[in-house]
Parts: sequence; structure tokens; C-alpha cells
Amino acid sequence: MKQLRRGGGVNDEKEFSGESIDILKKAAGHIRYLINEGYAFKGASVFVGNHFLLSERQRLALVRSISSDEKLHLRREKECAAGELNGRTVHIDGFNTIITLEIALCQSLLLSCMDGTIRDLAGLRGTYRIIEETRKAVEMIADTLEHLKIKKAVFYLDAPVSNSGRLKSLIQNIWENRSIELGIHVINDVDKTLQEQDYVITSDAIILDQCKSWFNLIHLCIEEMGADLVKVW
Repeated sequence: MKQLRRGGGVNDEKEFSGESIDILKKAAGHIRYLINEGYAFKGASVFVGNHFLLSERQRLALVRSISSDEKLHLRREKECAAGELNGRTVHIDGFNTIITLEIALCQSLLLSCMDGTIRDLAGLRGTYRIIEETRKAVEMIADTLEHLKIKKAVFYLDAPVSNSGRLKSLIQNIWENRSIELGIHVINDVDKTLQEQDYVITSDAIILDQCKSWFNLIHLCIEEMGADLVKVW
């Protein structure tokens, strides 16, 4: 299988280190002030990004890392502790979770975000290929959920995304002989479905704001790996 470096950017070392981080943190402060004062996130990020002459990837890093005080409070109120998952069914945003762990395993850039989540800068856009790290990422999810003693894991995969069927088969293969029940749904409306669930596993901000409760599994897995994280705020 051809090795792909998931989530990497050719200028990441330059744009997310040293003086560049100092500039990003200053820009983040401006954006946070504006959104807390009621300005639209998109307009604030464009205005500040233009002012600091940021690249598209730097702007995306800020958008994915920063949250308003109101959103931070909402997400923290709904976040579950590990001990609350014993005997529960968790609902997993499949591509979101697996791709972030793949990127960690590839040692590509990962963001430490204000709401405690870890996010990447990869763009799915309807295309996905299984890589060498995919199996390890799914095994990491399974191992962690077994340790947490959950009852059932339900994965939701976006039907329009290429290779969703192959990923479903890989998850099923890895789950053989596991102590946890498995469910997999390949559907068109993953985000909407997860927004109505309890015990959701995702780092997607829109889902976090709408779901009933969530668990920060990605952070737990990556913390155990000891992966390096970039903080731009």
C-alpha cells in the first residue's frame, strides 16, 4: 500500500513555529475579542486574517482553534467524564475521529483547541483513501473504548465520501472478537443524526454545540500517544 502523509502542509514548519506562532496568537486575541462582542466569526476571521497577512492554512487553524466564551461554556457543560461511559452506547463521527488519529500517527500538524478538542487541517471534500495508519487508528479507538467498558460503539460514516464502504468493512474486521457491540451506519446526514444523540464522539464544532452530550475520545487517545500539538491562541 502506498504511504500517504495524511494532513501535512508543505509550509507547516514555517507557518506554525517561532515568530509565526507569536503572530497567530496575536491574531487569535483580536478574533476572540470580536466574536465575544457579537461580530460574526467569518467576518472577524477574514478581517483579522487580512490585517496580519495570514495564509489560508493559518486562517483555517485559527477558525478551528478559537471559540467564543458562550460556545466554550456550552461545550464544557455537555462534556462527559470517562467514568460516565461505563455500560453506555457511544455514537462516533467516523471520518472525523479516524482521520484525526491517522494524522496523529502520521505526525502531521494537530491543533490544541480552546474547547479542549484536538483538530486537524485536513480537508475531506468527498474523497478518502485508506492508508497504512487507518487500521492502527481504528484499533486505538477499539482498545480505548474497551478500557472504558462501554456497551456498544456505533459508527456513522458519510455515504457520499469515497471508500466509506471499504472503511466499514475494515472496522468490522477489526471489531471481531471484541467485547463491545458494534453498529455502523453509512448515511447521508451524519452531522444531523449525531446532533440528536447522547455520548457523541467527535471534534466537529457544530455537532458539539447541538448534541446532548459528548466525550473527548480523540484527546484521550492522542494524549496517550504523546503527540506534539500546536497552540495558536
